[in-house]
Amino acid sequence: MGLFLFKRLITLLATLAGASVVVFLVLEVLPGDAAQMLMGPDASPEAVQALAVKLGLNLPPMTRYWQWISGLLVGDMGISNAYSSPVLDLVLERLAVTVPLAVIAMLLTTALALSTGIYAASRHNHIGDTGLMGLTQIGIAVPNFWFAIMLILLFSVQLQWFSAGGFPGWDEGFASALKSLLLPALSLAVVQAAILARITRSAVLEVLREDFVRTARAKGLSQRATLWGHVLRNAMIPVLTVMGLQFANLLAGTIVVENVFYLPGLGRLIFQAISNRDLIVVRNCVLLLAAMVIFVNFVVDVLYAVIDPRVKASDI
Repeated sequence: MGLFLFKRLITLLATLAGASVVVFLVLEVLPGDAAQMLMGPDASPEAVQALAVKLGLNLPPMTRYWQWISGLLVGDMGISNAYSSPVLDLVLERLAVTVPLAVIAMLLTTALALSTGIYAASRHNHIGDTGLMGLTQIGIAVPNFWFAIMLILLFSVQLQWFSAGGFPGWDEGFASALKSLLLPALSLAVVQAAILARITRSAVLEVLREDFVRTARAKGLSQRATLWGHVLRNAMIPVLTVMGLQFANLLAGTIVVENVFYLPGLGRLIFQAISNRDLIVVRNCVLLLAAMVIFVNFVVDVLYAVIDPRVKASDI
């Protein structure tokens, strides 16, 4: 197990290093002048040049890349050009919204998808299976921003059970903050749950055809006990793969939903930083999201080995 974790950790670090290079190079080739954007179109060339020198934009790319990475290694993300405050403080403030939103959405996704997928598999080729798979097909086709608008119209405008947007902050009370995240989380979870339910159904159906399932049933186990005690664990590897990718997507793909609900999350910060040409914020936020995706995939690999020891053995 130690060698397995070591190899996965080396892969994680190498992927992070490659991601940092890609993020830096992509932002380097973007058109436009950050100093000119910050100073405005009427600024004199001398003032723009002075700001570029102050921000280090006149330095060679390799020097700026090393300054950026060496700062990250000691927890220094630099100072935002637009907000004139440490980028780390901005990121931590926004993560307090984005991470809970992604976690709530993932919990809703898992609960809906596993129950739906297992039920559909247990009713294979019956009306329950056909009806649920039809609903999941609709869920996959519906854009989450459109579903978010529909939720606002129903629960905020018509029923007035929830606010249409905004985030009161965790200091105003856990219940109030959680309530403001439920509709955004639901709008994110619907599409992901539809995808995961279909994957779960397929994986469960494949395991149900195995000999050990017939043996368990022949020993007198009920269908429910067989499904939850034997089938589900053996079907979890493809399900975990999709769950890991989905959670990473939820962390990295909240920009649209956060703007629809006017949530001060990381996605909205990236959107504002792009509009302000605040490249240091964009660079750090994009790398942070990439690091989250890479770390989630690392956790999924470890869970593979926990659930199915054959994965660890074959890798070693």
